[in-house]
Amino acid sequence: MTLAFNEEQRTLKDTAREFARNQSPVESFRQLRGGAVTEGFSTDIWQSMIELGWTGMTFPEAYGGFDFGYMGLAGCMEELGHTLVASPLLSSVVLSGSAILFAGTEEQKQTLLPQIVSGEKRIALACDEGFHHQPTAISATAVKEGDTFLLNGSKARVIDGLSADLFIVAVRTAGNAGDTNGISLLLLDASTPGISIEKTSLVDSRNYARLTFNNVCIPASHLLGEMHNGFAALDKALDRGRICLAAEMFGGIQEIFDRTVQYLKERKQFGVLIGTFQALQHRAAHMYTEIEMCKSILMLALDAVEKDAGNAPQLISAAKAKISETYELVSNEATQMHGGIGVTDELDIGLFLKRARMSAELLGSARFHFSRYAMLEGF
Repeated sequence: MTLAFNEEQRTLKDTAREFARNQSPVESFRQLRGGAVTEGFSTDIWQSMIELGWTGMTFPEAYGGFDFGYMGLAGCMEELGHTLVASPLLSSVVLSGSAILFAGTEEQKQTLLPQIVSGEKRIALACDEGFHHQPTAISATAVKEGDTFLLNGSKARVIDGLSADLFIVAVRTAGNAGDTNGISLLLLDASTPGISIEKTSLVDSRNYARLTFNNVCIPASHLLGEMHNGFAALDKALDRGRICLAAEMFGGIQEIFDRTVQYLKERKQFGVLIGTFQALQHRAAHMYTEIEMCKSILMLALDAVEKDAGNAPQLISAAKAKISETYELVSNEATQMHGGIGVTDELDIGLFLKRARMSAELLGSARFHFSRYAMLEGF
């Protein structure tokens, strides 16, 4: 069992830390919030990530990657969480790339994965249809007619959907909403007639889209994996996304905790440093212990992913649930300890608070993952 980064992973993580703080500090995210950048992220920063090789970390060499693993990428995601860096790493590389890797034919993998690694294509996974993450609650239908599929329905809250060249759409080709059987994955070009892409504005000011499909014709060759049997690959890809998102969230937790502790050491009230107040010390100590537990479960889950362990889904759900709850706790406490200024735009704390709320819901809330963990354990 590995509960620490090895030397190569630590070196990569240090590089990511320097990159995030020097090239994309929180101030860079502030500049993106105005909406002038339609992609929702800096294309220059994204190109730098590509040049650093981060887009190829999880893919085998045969597809243009270097098979460094999810542990290495998660270390980078953690550092990006410290400065709220927005990029397609989660949507294109982790979620979509994993879906192609797990479900695609050899031809599809040989074609698409090198394009993801090089940045030639950005792909977004379109799964959820409602307000909450429910990957089996799929009602969008794809009816096969000869050599084509006819797609109708909609998808909500597609991560980086506004800037995607392609979509991987989870559709129902058989069964009823809620069934795992009957789910298929289709590749869809963003410029295909009949698809409507609308911006969704959410509290964390990231790039989300709502997709609507009206008799969209998709060639049968764009089926990813087996017809009716796409859920296993979809769920596995979502798990990779969940653990990488949890790593990013953990970076955000650490950042606002460190900022809050520093504030307690500097802020005076009635001529006394507020960090000397025992009640605040107890609250800070409680946060610290929760953060340490998050670190342990995150590393345990990443180790299970690297080994493709049978209990990896349970550990991933445990990590996402625990980190979601802790991000809410720490962001709440940070806001309160900073006082009224904590929720103003003058401080960065409010930005982390908003990201905490949104990322806790993405790819499954704590409630969703507690329920999933119990189900996987047979309760």
